[in-house]
Amino acid sequence: MPKRLFPTCFILILWISVCCLIQPVFAQQANGTYVDPMIGSQGLGHIFVGPSLPFGMVKPGPDCGDGGSNSGYKPDMAEPVIGFSQVHISGTGGGPKYGNIQLMPFSGNEDVIDQRSPRDQETAKLNYYSVLLKKYQIKAELTTTSKVAFHRYTYQSNVSKAIKVDPGFFLGEKPIPDYREAQQFVGSEIEITSDTSVSGYTRIRGGWNNGAAYTVFFYAVFDHSIKSLTTWKGRKLFPGTVKQADSGEKTGALLFFGDRGSETVQVKIGISYISSLKAEQNVAAEIPGWSFDKVLNDGRVKWEKEFKKLEIDPAATIEQKIMFYTALYHTMLMPVDRTGENPLWTTDQPYYDDFYAIWDTFRTSSPLLTLLSPSRQTEIVNALLNIYQHDGYLPDARSGNFNGRTQGGSNAEVVIADAYVKGLKGINYEQALSAMLKDATVPPGGNEEKEGRGGLTDYNNLGYVSLNNVRAGNRTVDYAYDDYCIAELARGLNKDAEYKQYLKQADNWQNLWRGDYKHHGAVGFIMPKDASGHFLDSMVYADANAKVSYFNYTPLTNEYPKYRCWWCCFFYEGSSWEYSLSIPHDIPEVIQRSGGTRAFINRLDTLFANGYYNVANEPSFLTPCLYHWAGRPDLSGERVRQIVSHNYNSSAAGIPGNDDSGAMSSWLAFHMMGFYPNAGQDYYLLHAPLLKQSILHQDNGTDFKISTINFSDKNRFVKSVTLNKKPLKRAWITHEDIIKGGELVFEMDAKPSDWGTNELPPAKLKL
Repeated sequence: MPKRLFPTCFILILWISVCCLIQPVFAQQANGTYVDPMIGSQGLGHIFVGPSLPFGMVKPGPDCGDGGSNSGYKPDMAEPVIGFSQVHISGTGGGPKYGNIQLMPFSGNEDVIDQRSPRDQETAKLNYYSVLLKKYQIKAELTTTSKVAFHRYTYQSNVSKAIKVDPGFFLGEKPIPDYREAQQFVGSEIEITSDTSVSGYTRIRGGWNNGAAYTVFFYAVFDHSIKSLTTWKGRKLFPGTVKQADSGEKTGALLFFGDRGSETVQVKIGISYISSLKAEQNVAAEIPGWSFDKVLNDGRVKWEKEFKKLEIDPAATIEQKIMFYTALYHTMLMPVDRTGENPLWTTDQPYYDDFYAIWDTFRTSSPLLTLLSPSRQTEIVNALLNIYQHDGYLPDARSGNFNGRTQGGSNAEVVIADAYVKGLKGINYEQALSAMLKDATVPPGGNEEKEGRGGLTDYNNLGYVSLNNVRAGNRTVDYAYDDYCIAELARGLNKDAEYKQYLKQADNWQNLWRGDYKHHGAVGFIMPKDASGHFLDSMVYADANAKVSYFNYTPLTNEYPKYRCWWCCFFYEGSSWEYSLSIPHDIPEVIQRSGGTRAFINRLDTLFANGYYNVANEPSFLTPCLYHWAGRPDLSGERVRQIVSHNYNSSAAGIPGNDDSGAMSSWLAFHMMGFYPNAGQDYYLLHAPLLKQSILHQDNGTDFKISTINFSDKNRFVKSVTLNKKPLKRAWITHEDIIKGGELVFEMDAKPSDWGTNELPPAKLKL
């Protein structure tokens, strides 16, 4: 007995030790399990609900009903599924783009092209989507790699198994040629290349950016043999014909796999913007086998690698975890990494597309990516420069390999400046300055919505964009900040003349500031001015058949749709109440022109109390934190808390507006952690966190931890702050503070303190 006791005890001790070691691994739930792709799918979020990898080129998902939903998805379950196309965008407004290469499983020997079906039992999780097609009782499941979608269709027993391959389908089709923001069909081709494979392409033009034609090639391979087939061209069916060449009509195929054998048919479908052969190579490289679950799990591992870079308090509520990690997920859906898939020029540089649009994403998405993955952000900036090198201009928006549309400023300049002041390496900043100066000095001509600066001649001659040009107000405001970003980079590169010139031009917003204009207790607003230098109280009615020729213009006037077209307004998507505060480089001057600190606080209070503030409007993203420059970071924190609690949640309608490629989601992620960037500048504004703790695990090997003391719902205010155990009196930190690593500690209290009231955030650079 004694001889057996020692080995038994040793084994028992060893087992306990192993359990202790592995227990934390199993106890800690993967962050990706908190991602809910359905958040933002209802209301105005326009979120894509299908599977995707970080910045993945392929985004397979359901196309529901008619009418051109931007993401393909419609939340109303009464809307049938038309099919599952492989390319989508996420969170955008305006006209649709993509919706290319659609598959649709069905049962029976139907020789019809439309197999739409009611849906049920819909599920969306990280890198996974499934739905029951009620008409056929088929369960459709989707997952993906970067360039290849994996479909698994489970049929009822002993029924004919069939799949439609429709390269002619796309979102937002209109019968009117060149209908604004609608996609238009150019051509398609399909060929059954073996008893298990199909290839072809679709060519589409237009869409939101009114772009030139883009071509999506595909190669699909099935795990079952095709028993019979019918192809089509136009509306005419061709039983047994294996190829339909491109003749300007829509083409497609109905593929039948018989009624025996497995109830499941699997499809791997690769896409490419180069060729069908390249699409086939993508399939071979990314999914060599037939394990759906392996592809699903491998994708989740890649997501988890990204999510682990930001760790939040394990004791956070489930809703907080869902909101936070879903926000990170949304931030990494776009732009799309198309490296090696550029059909326009050959390059060994990274290529990204679907900047949709930088006007939306420069404020929050780009700064968040800079923290999460500086190497990725470096690639994105280099892609912008590569586009400039070959297309002649930096894009403000781009999709389908085509620049457009420019909503306000040439905002890639802010992205570049943000990268520079935050020390991103591996970027040719001399070339970047040349690209920025091209925007600032050379009018784009022709279609000013495509790229460059519309109204530039006015801006450079008058110091503002006059009402002779559309979007004159927000263009002037945006160009002034773009010029400030040029000045920052010129200063860093020792270009003294350019620095002085563009720093001076950064004051151009003041040329539209009407200092004597009073409205609802506030003084001074950005207002329209003609080319002669006269401020205008009224504008010409756009409708030539209207009974009146002019309409009165006030700081609350929203011109669309009553007075002017969407793109023709003085301010794009906003009012003067919002845009007059959108001067991110010179808030102290705005405060002075508003009548001083007390008057400015009253102005902000009026903005929020009267509902003039719109959280869904990107130019207002910084506005809740403007109290910082008035020495009241406590009020900034209170506004943020109110906005989040009233507008964000974990429901399908949990995003208050178009997510705009992750802009709205990244705004939320920053504020939950308790700090917020002023994009293009190297500091972050601090306010009361909504999470007890968060840790940024940085690529340089250091951690930056944000923690709290006395954190509770009652203790909503910051009493004091320490940075690396040293008192921090100011309510802001620099990017370098984060990169060095360390710990930022907020001590919370039930009432405001004098923290952050004296040393205000940075003001504009001086000559």
